[in-house]
Amino acid sequence: MAYLGPRLGVSRLFLPRVTVFRVLCTVRMDEMGLAVGRSALERLDFDNVALKKLPLDPSDEPGVRIVKGACFSRVNPEPLSNPRFVAVSGEALALLGLAGEEVMNDPLGPEYLSGSKVMPGSEPAAHCYCGHQFGQFAGQLGDGAACYLGEVTVPPGQNPELLRENPSGRWEIQVKGAGLTPYSRKADGRKVLRSSVREFLCSEAMFFLGIPTTRAGSVVTSDSKVIRDIYYSGNPCYEKCSVVLRIAPTFLRFGSFEIFKPADEFTGRQGPSYGREEIRGQMLDYVIEMFYPEIQRDHPDRLERNVAFFREVMSRTARLVAQWQCVGFCHGVLNTDNMSVLGLTLDYGPYGFMDRFDPDFICNASDNSGRYSYKAQPAICRWNLVKLAEALAPELPPDRAKAVTDEYLDHFNRFYLENMRKKLGLLRKEEPEDEILITELLRTMHDTGADFTNTFRNLAQISCPSEGETERDEEIVKKASELLLEQCASLEELKSANTPTMDPRELSMLLSMAQSNPALFEMISDRATIARQLDRMSKLKVLLETSQDELRARQAQEWISWIALYRKRLARELEGQSDIQVVQEERARVMDGTNPRVVLRNYIAQNAIEAAESGDFSEVQRVLKVLEKPFSSQPGLELPTWVGSHRRTAQGERDEGEEPQQGTSSSSTDMSPVPYDSKPPAWARQICVT
Repeated sequence: MAYLGPRLGVSRLFLPRVTVFRVLCTVRMDEMGLAVGRSALERLDFDNVALKKLPLDPSDEPGVRIVKGACFSRVNPEPLSNPRFVAVSGEALALLGLAGEEVMNDPLGPEYLSGSKVMPGSEPAAHCYCGHQFGQFAGQLGDGAACYLGEVTVPPGQNPELLRENPSGRWEIQVKGAGLTPYSRKADGRKVLRSSVREFLCSEAMFFLGIPTTRAGSVVTSDSKVIRDIYYSGNPCYEKCSVVLRIAPTFLRFGSFEIFKPADEFTGRQGPSYGREEIRGQMLDYVIEMFYPEIQRDHPDRLERNVAFFREVMSRTARLVAQWQCVGFCHGVLNTDNMSVLGLTLDYGPYGFMDRFDPDFICNASDNSGRYSYKAQPAICRWNLVKLAEALAPELPPDRAKAVTDEYLDHFNRFYLENMRKKLGLLRKEEPEDEILITELLRTMHDTGADFTNTFRNLAQISCPSEGETERDEEIVKKASELLLEQCASLEELKSANTPTMDPRELSMLLSMAQSNPALFEMISDRATIARQLDRMSKLKVLLETSQDELRARQAQEWISWIALYRKRLARELEGQSDIQVVQEERARVMDGTNPRVVLRNYIAQNAIEAAESGDFSEVQRVLKVLEKPFSSQPGLELPTWVGSHRRTAQGERDEGEEPQQGTSSSSTDMSPVPYDSKPPAWARQICVT
């Protein structure tokens, strides 16, 4: 149960013939023209079109309930006790015409941006949606902790590039963690500092990496507290309630259209608005008219308009997941309710940027089957598109939807290869063998345990071959391999990474069951999970018979072989070029602008979280500055200024209704500062994100 601090507001004392207006938040100029202060947040121009165009729940009944025939329910955000800013993003707040420093220094800023006080023109509401969670239809979900505050009209003079993918002329703002809604299920509608800092930092990190995303304008913490079992060990403790301000053109998602779903054949659940076909058409019209006006304009035929809309969502989704794959980002919970109808990265929970390259990388410790692993993301996004198509029927005929989803793989491959060629500096030619070169690179990275981010960053230092270089070629390749060897895993790291996570007796039992009782086996496990465990056992057996020197020699040979292939391909980039130096410089510039120097690794986020939990918010603010320029070095910002005793922790926070994952007890390790662009320190392997 959340602790609710006292509501700040208008005094209850009324004097005869005296009216008190917003004593704490608004002061106007009097008739004599004496100018006095007013919060910039009170000047935001709200135009809450979603609440005008889409059905609103007529009930104001408190508590959790099934909401039928509506897309939104009005809510009352619950005030926090002593809200205060942890950090603000000036770049994100600029979308609303706000200056970050002004908001940070605004005494009313933390109240308004946590939902503790409602801004003039704001109409707090929660959105109703459904979703397929881990492949099963979950029925009504909805904004269990998020609260729509309204839509702020775009201020004059906003960068046209920012509006290119937001033609609506408004930015929807939400607060996440502002208390109970009709969709909170068994939860309390609150978020804590851990999950709030992670969402705030990653929303902004993705934007500056050039990846479509919702934005985060601020994170506020408070003296209000809720109980959380951090390690799922049966030892809960109090944590401070915190709130993130989220910004996007819209937060509508695939699951928004699943509220009309009939009873699911597997779970028996159905959408709360099943049978209300007119609302589906209403929502589809709203989305296309507001956010895809060119499709509305170019397709007077309704059917063709809907097909064009679905094709655009498919294309944006394919591009998005290709960009994720190219920076090593794993979302962690790719349920249909976490997929944006605008192709944005949405809902930052147990995400993770990959450190050591592993196609089977699972960032969410609750994902026991690996359904949302790194390598599974492209296929899962296609699966989610199929579910969106089903939700749009009969507005989108199944045969037309299938024709569009059949195009998905080609779109993904095209976007992926385009990005990967830039990452490798292959700018002048597109050759069929490029796919083989990329595949061999990833295989070598996997076999050697190479760091994903730093390996790609270092490729720019491998030079193109030039005439008369033959006698030095072997030396150049050897030097390049030594550079990449620094990013490879040690023997102990590989042993740890390949240790099976399943007890040998359990594995033996499941193998036997798979042969003797396949039906029962499929109910409690799956073949992919068993195959991963067996693969780990096989690799561990080899590693146990290998010395560190033998491993290094094998890793060096693998890199030497790949670098030789890479330089042969780079030589073809030079064909017909008169000025090789210009080609080299352009290649390095593009690669350094494509391969980030810094990403939000879990250990960076964890260090900032621990600093914030101790009352020092400067590390969150410092990390944000670093992430705002991920492709360049920033003198004076190489190292964290705060280093704590890094306890083993579950960084994230379960969404409402999500099953818990058993954790482990806390341990701590004192460490020296590690540069933001470094491979993760040893203690980072203890971090558990759920």
